[in-house]
Amino acid sequence: MEDCVILREFGTACGRRFGHATLNAPKSLNALSLEMIDRLAPQLAAWETDPDIVGVVLDGSGDKAFCAGGDVAALYRAIRAVPEGTVAAEVAAFFEREYRLDHHIHRYRKPILCWGNGIVMGGGIGLMAGASHRVATPSTRMAMPEITLGLYPDVGGSWFLRRMPGKLGLFLALTGAPLNAGDACFGGLADFVIAHESKERVLGLLADSRWDAPLEPAGTQRNHDRLGGLLDALAIAGARDNAPLRQGLDRIDSLIGHDGLQAIAGRLAAVAEEGEGEGREPAWLTSAARSFVRGAPSSAWLAWALWQRVPRLSLAEVFRLEYLVSVACATRGEFAEGVRALLIDKDRNPRWSHASVAEVGPADVEDHFRPRFSGPHPLADLA
Repeated sequence: MEDCVILREFGTACGRRFGHATLNAPKSLNALSLEMIDRLAPQLAAWETDPDIVGVVLDGSGDKAFCAGGDVAALYRAIRAVPEGTVAAEVAAFFEREYRLDHHIHRYRKPILCWGNGIVMGGGIGLMAGASHRVATPSTRMAMPEITLGLYPDVGGSWFLRRMPGKLGLFLALTGAPLNAGDACFGGLADFVIAHESKERVLGLLADSRWDAPLEPAGTQRNHDRLGGLLDALAIAGARDNAPLRQGLDRIDSLIGHDGLQAIAGRLAAVAEEGEGEGREPAWLTSAARSFVRGAPSSAWLAWALWQRVPRLSLAEVFRLEYLVSVACATRGEFAEGVRALLIDKDRNPRWSHASVAEVGPADVEDHFRPRFSGPHPLADLA
């Protein structure tokens, strides 16, 4: 049986080494499982303190995806195995350990080169967002489509979506709209656009280069800079210019506005109903609006509530807040229903508890933010 994460090291011209971790579940598009997290997290910690490890390469097996998100099918099975309203131990463990891993990547001292080729969604973005050197390719397609699953953009999404230009982050949270490589750079989720065919060349250049002592602050910074220059030299000229969401930012900002979620819902519904065509909205915007209309109204409210709460929170505080909300989602039915409709029965006809955002009461939203554990917060030690 193959390892779910392939871990190896390769040498460089100075005798120091790079760690190389590959998510290895190509049949599920490298969906992130608890087993993957538990294999990757301790190795990243070991590499970070190893004086001979310069940095880390993180990628996915196959050519279709870096990581298509968390293993929500496994979460669904865990949820269905316990009484309704109960926190499944596997679910609590998954969110705690996933968020610890994501937080560690954001705070990692050495360079992490994340190769985000193909599909990068949900939990895959959680892994990629915090890496120091994030590569997209012309085939990269990113999205946070949790509104279609009865969830919300977690894995730190409440933090990094809030830092995107204008109201782009809230638009993405409400619609799950996809980003190509240019949009990913514009939104701050990627730093370079490089041809996927150049990956072996990149690895070869890492091996052929001389790197500084990785545990000395000055040496670490020089290694970050050297890796950035190497990737800049291979970037595809003009690739950032192909960015529909950047070109449509003014329209996105006008749709989101400043007058509350119910008003946003009305405007997006109008776009979805009108459709695309000559003199109408572009196809990407109509598709995004239709995803919002089909999505879970409770998820829209969670995205909205988190958007209001996180501006002054630290990254660690955001992960602690998301943990509360994610565990709650697993006890309240919508998440399981969304996974059932999309991945289990595949009827694509979720039966949400509310027909519209107007039906979701404040108490329903607030209930997601109460602790469902005893004692200290499971992520209390994150700083």
